[in-house]
Amino acid sequence: MKKASNWLLDYKKDIFSQTGEDGIIEKIFKTLPVVDGWCVEFGAWDGVFLSNTANLIKNKAYSAVLIEGDFNKYVELKQNYINSKSVFPVNSFVGFSSDDNLDSILHEIPIPANFDLLSIDIDGNDYHVWKAISAYSPKVVVIEFNQTMPTEVRFVQEANLSVSHGSSLLSLVELGKEKGYELVSVLHCNAFFVKAEYFDLFEISNNSPVNLRCSLEDITYLFSGYDGKVIIQGGCRLPWHGVEIEQSSLQQLPKIFQQFPTQYSKTTRVLFAMYRAWKKMFVEPLVIIKKIYSRIMRFIFKVDKVVK
Repeated sequence: MKKASNWLLDYKKDIFSQTGEDGIIEKIFKTLPVVDGWCVEFGAWDGVFLSNTANLIKNKAYSAVLIEGDFNKYVELKQNYINSKSVFPVNSFVGFSSDDNLDSILHEIPIPANFDLLSIDIDGNDYHVWKAISAYSPKVVVIEFNQTMPTEVRFVQEANLSVSHGSSLLSLVELGKEKGYELVSVLHCNAFFVKAEYFDLFEISNNSPVNLRCSLEDITYLFSGYDGKVIIQGGCRLPWHGVEIEQSSLQQLPKIFQQFPTQYSKTTRVLFAMYRAWKKMFVEPLVIIKKIYSRIMRFIFKVDKVVK
C-alpha cells in the first residue's frame, strides 16, 4: 500500500536548517539504498546559519563543498570550518555558463559525480544553475522556489545574474523530470527531488506539486469581478519586504466603469468607448516603447560587460 503523498513532512526537524529541511534530508538518506557522504551547498552563507548541509557535516561526518559568492560571508564560512579537512570552501558565484557553472567549480575537487546532496539557494537563478549542471548528478537535490507563485503557474525568470525573481515550483518540477528527477517533498520554499531510479522507494502514489505542497500562505491570488474590479486574496503582501499589496493600486478601470458592461447607461457606453480608444492610441504604445527601451538597455549592458 502506498503512503500518504506528503508523508516526509512528518519528519521535519531543524538543527541548522530553517523550515524542517534537516529532518527530511535525514529521512531521505535513510530511505536510499546507498550514500557516499558528500554534499554541496550554494549559496552557503557562513556554512552554518539556516544551512541545509551543516547537520550532515557536523553530525554525520559528511565531506562538503560550500560555495558562497559574498566575500565577507566566505571569510566567516572558512573560519567556521577552519579545522575541518573534509570541507572545501569556495568563494564564487555559481552561474549557468561553461565558465562559472557548478561543473567548472567542482572540476578540481575529488567529489563523486553522483554525490549525495546538492542544495541550491541563490534567490533568483536557481532554475538556470540547476539546468546548466551536466557532469554531476547528485542523488538528492534541494532547491528553492518562489513561494509567492501559485502551484499551477509556470514561471522561469530570465537567465540574468542581476535579476532576482525566482522560479515557480511547477517549472522546477518540469526541469527535474527533464534531468531525471522526481519530486518527493515540498516545504515552505524548498522542493526535494531524488533521482528517478530511487523514487519508488518512497512509496508516493501521486507526487504532483499540488499534492505535495501544503504551505500556501504567501500566495496572492489576483482575479477580476464581472464588473471589471481587480480583486486579490491570500497573502496580499510582499513577504521579503513586509509591504502589504493594496488592492486599490491594482485597479485597471476608473470606478465609473466598474460595472458589468450591459449595465452601462448610454452616456457611460460613450465614455467607455472614448476611454478604450485613448488607451489604444496612447497608453498601449507607451508600454510597448518602454519594453523596447528596456530590452535595448539590457543588450547594451551585456555588450558593455563583454567588451570590458
